Amino acid sequence: MRSRVASIAAAVALAAPATALGDAYVKVAGAPGFGPAKYANLHIEKMGKPSAKRVLVLIPGTFAGSADFLTVGDYLAKHVPNLQVWAIDRRPNQLEDTSYMVKALKGQITGQQLFDYYLGWIGDQSIQPHYQPLKDADFPFARQWGLKMAMEDTRRVIMAAKKGGRQVILGGHSLGGSSVYDYATWDFAGHPGYKDIAGMVAIDGGGVGPGQPLATVKKEISDLSTSSPWLDLLGLGLPWTSGAFQETGGIGVLKEPDAPSVGQASPLLPAEFKPNVPVTNKAQYGYSFDFRTSPTALSLIHIHSGHVNATAGANGLHGWVNDGITPIESFAKLSSHEPGNFVEWYYPKRLTIDVSAANSLKKDPSTTYLGLRTWHAKQVNIPLYVFQTSLSSGRVIAGAKAFVKESKVPYHVYVNRSATYSHLDPLAATPSRNDFLKTVVPFLKRLG
Repeated sequence: MRSRVASIAAAVALAAPATALGDAYVKVAGAPGFGPAKYANLHIEKMGKPSAKRVLVLIPGTFAGSADFLTVGDYLAKHVPNLQVWAIDRRPNQLEDTSYMVKALKGQITGQQLFDYYLGWIGDQSIQPHYQPLKDADFPFARQWGLKMAMEDTRRVIMAAKKGGRQVILGGHSLGGSSVYDYATWDFAGHPGYKDIAGMVAIDGGGVGPGQPLATVKKEISDLSTSSPWLDLLGLGLPWTSGAFQETGGIGVLKEPDAPSVGQASPLLPAEFKPNVPVTNKAQYGYSFDFRTSPTALSLIHIHSGHVNATAGANGLHGWVNDGITPIESFAKLSSHEPGNFVEWYYPKRLTIDVSAANSLKKDPSTTYLGLRTWHAKQVNIPLYVFQTSLSSGRVIAGAKAFVKESKVPYHVYVNRSATYSHLDPLAATPSRNDFLKTVVPFLKRLG
């Protein structure tokens, strides 16, 4: 297990301040219930002028956080008249200990200290102090942190955004895109969600799908009752490591991009992650995420970034060449942002179970069993924008078309970039080259 843990921390180096993104990071009260009141909060990263009369609320995807939307949010707030952008951090984000990330970004600790605090101690218990992971036994209520809670919390954000008569558009990426459809069709005690919003923006997620068989759902809920409440992306029994790996690696790129790769030098890093030449921190990080070299199993985090330089520099190391739409430095800035970061360290399994079942967007045995209220697809009468990348093999637009056929959507925009975009490119690509931004701006202007 320790070998696999160390392999994901591909390129942690010395720390440096990140470029500031976003305008304000504020707390919003969530829905009551679903556990102790002290956890009934979420956070919003706000971008743009508070005086704007329209707000685009954005929901992140699986294991994702508000920093996913910093680049696109800042751009949209500047290029769409009278628009402010709010990016959501769900409740679990407040469970993270990012204290040493902040210290590293301020230059108060070294890269080795950063690595040791979050990751190094896993293989060396003598390292003190170190990060203290949450205990599953302290969070049994998180097994109820599913789609119902997410919808109730999202509605509180939307109601806050609507104050003063402002218009609200709801958008999301990946699972967040699915959540946009879920909200629009959700029944809030007789009030359909689509009546709260003026439009829908689905970025590489969502639409009408097959849902889940009841037998599958019952087994998943039964398994959840006796297992960790958190989804373990890496299969290490350490669910928080996905966030720690991503953020420490991003900080390394920003601090010492041309230093020798710490990850490559480690004997614990599997060959599949290592270039066959000595590389810099930046090159190792780029190699780990670019769609051409990153393992296929990591397609959820792929980008079109660049390649390892074939020629070594004066220090004998091969650097990184940005030849794609998403420069690795841009990706690293999002990955290392605080407060509010790119990855949700503790992501509740129940949310994935619920969202998968809700894909049918109707009453069926599974949604009824789970208490999901996606009943209003036929009545939805607001515009829809959809962007599709290579990840879904065409399912995103196919699902959107099925939804439009069933609903009363007055007009829609489908943008298919399956051949040229990976899953995270719409969020991190250079704005001047970002086809998501180029096509969603006219859609948002039309809504105004």
